[in-house]
Amino acid sequence: MRISTINTRLIYSFLICLITQILTAQQQNTNLKQDPRFEQLLAEKQKINSSIIVNERYKIQVFSGSSDGARKALYNCKQEFPTLDGTIVFNTPNYKVWIGNFRTRIEAERNMVELKKKYPNLLLIKPQK
Repeated sequence: MRISTINTRLIYSFLICLITQILTAQQQNTNLKQDPRFEQLLAEKQKINSSIIVNERYKIQVFSGSSDGARKALYNCKQEFPTLDGTIVFNTPNYKVWIGNFRTRIEAERNMVELKKKYPNLLLIKPQK
């Protein structure tokens, strides 16, 4: 009787090993189809965010709104004031145009006088890290 239980256990163990060798996991290839505009949007966001250098310097915000409006405002600023650098920053849901990279508040306010003639809704900001 004891031999028969050992034999049945041995047979069951052998069958389990055989079955596990025969069975394999499911293999399925998944194809992901996404809109090509998604890749373009990611590339644009990376390009915009890589140009941002947040530091302890003062900047002047001249525009806040849509993406197209931000591009136009930045282009116009670069045409009007070629000595000041500018960047577009995305803060949900608006695009913002920051002009200048001023060390002191006084330096930024001096430039604001000139910029205020063209852009009456200016903001003096000091970006946080």
